[in-house]
Amino acid sequence: MAKPHIVVLGSNFAGLGAAQKIREYGKDAVDITVIDRKPYLLFVPNIGIEVLENRDPLYSMHMPLEPAMKEDDLHFIQGDVQSIDVESRTIEFLPTERLGSATAKLQYDYVVIAVGARLAYDQIEGFAEFGHTVSDTYYGNQLRRYLYSEYQGGPVAVGSARFHQGSRSHQYVPQAEAACEGPPVEVTLSIGRWLQTHNFGGPSNVTVFTPAEWIAEDAGMGIVKTLLGLAGKMGYHYVNKTYDIRRITQDGIEFVEGPSIEAELKIIFPDWVPHEFLQNLPISDDVGFVETDMTMRNPRYANVFACGDAAAVTVPKLGILAHMGAEVAARQICQDLGLMHIAPGEERMNPIVDCIGDMGHNEAFYISSNTWYGGDREIFRMGHIPFLLKLQYKDMFFRTKGKVPPWGLPAADFFAEMLGKEVGV
Repeated sequence: MAKPHIVVLGSNFAGLGAAQKIREYGKDAVDITVIDRKPYLLFVPNIGIEVLENRDPLYSMHMPLEPAMKEDDLHFIQGDVQSIDVESRTIEFLPTERLGSATAKLQYDYVVIAVGARLAYDQIEGFAEFGHTVSDTYYGNQLRRYLYSEYQGGPVAVGSARFHQGSRSHQYVPQAEAACEGPPVEVTLSIGRWLQTHNFGGPSNVTVFTPAEWIAEDAGMGIVKTLLGLAGKMGYHYVNKTYDIRRITQDGIEFVEGPSIEAELKIIFPDWVPHEFLQNLPISDDVGFVETDMTMRNPRYANVFACGDAAAVTVPKLGILAHMGAEVAARQICQDLGLMHIAPGEERMNPIVDCIGDMGHNEAFYISSNTWYGGDREIFRMGHIPFLLKLQYKDMFFRTKGKVPPWGLPAADFFAEMLGKEVGV
């Protein structure tokens, strides 16, 4: 009798995590295929550190997938997903190893959609000519070369375009006006200190902006107000309620609402947009993110799961939520197949915002909060220990091929909270 075939679309944090957990829980009772257009995992959170230290992130932020796939007997296909037919349980993909490949098809019993989102820089007028960012190694290197070869010491603006969230996940998560604002906060604080180090002024030369009333509101209002107060004392400038970016010019950024910001350097984080092949499907919401409940299962197709940025309930688009969603999806599938029993409290994702962000000068901030989701946890720390933890987590992730031990995140939380510098909230 054929084993159940589980196909995982995507192999970054959510996809690789889901495939590994399905193998862990399902042992050899299932066949698992992973499809991704690239043969490596991109470790996005630490690209900014490499850029500001003038190190090429291409050499340090790519984790080859072949060893991880081989270790867990995961069949890997390097391909670009073209379509999903949820009625016939068929995935159509284009092999991408060499140009000119013919479109191929694959059948599944269960599918986990973890393809992330498309970062819509192409929707921002002027970004190609005048914008910068740190969301991948290409753009990271563009910024690195600009900082170390061309930057003249002018004003710096950092912030987000408007996020267009679907309307069918509000029973699970609040409405967000920016996809994820940990990165703009991190870049704001670290670039200010980089300016000091390189004699280009300092924090007073940096403006951070947000389309929302409060930047990074998902971190909890106590943390946000404390952070803004500290940043203001350091000299950073803050502009809110911009609604969206109208265009980027050589001289600065123009917004749909509010005054323009003058800036030589514009570091932008775009809208997170669903992939085109997911739009207008019966599994997707009104903008194209995959609908699920907090078990990461689609309400209309019980064999369809989503986790990471492709899932409508993953808001903000944050790494910890990708990790949590992947594990929940794996448990659900293996319970369906009679391969494990889910303990009470493990059957659904209980979202939390856990974030460590670089502040420059070998310091970082640590945030752990679930108040945006109705909880009561709101912890904020700063200092050298969170910075070390940020570096060590990446090293551990690569060393274990993505299989961070169960004690990894709890240990990081413990050391950050016990040894980090407490900041009043």
